Amino acid sequence: MKLVQLQERLRDFAKARNWGQFHTPKNLSMALMVEAAELMELFQWKTPDESRLAKNDSPLSMRIGEEVADVLLYLLQLADHTGVDIEAAVEDTSHHETRMLGS
Repeated sequence: MKLVQLQERLRDFAKARNWGQFHTPKNLSMALMVEAAELMELFQWKTPDESRLAKNDSPLSMRIGEEVADVLLYLLQLADHTGVDIEAAVEDTSHHETRMLGS
């Protein structure tokens, strides 16, 4: 699925529930950080090696997937509400990083 289509689905989902009043850039960025913290919590007391093996633990891997999805969905909504074209921003960042590395 394309990012723009997913953003449209999220917009429709929020509109159907009258959540637009709450979906301000401030609130969405805060919700994004809460979800990112929930993702981080899954790795909190794991060693680096244990964190690498998390993909082999089915229940943990499922929880990681859920939190990654939550982070992505809030990030997409934040970009939508602030007018950020994610694909263009990634391209701009990639070109900037390439120049910084002297490539």
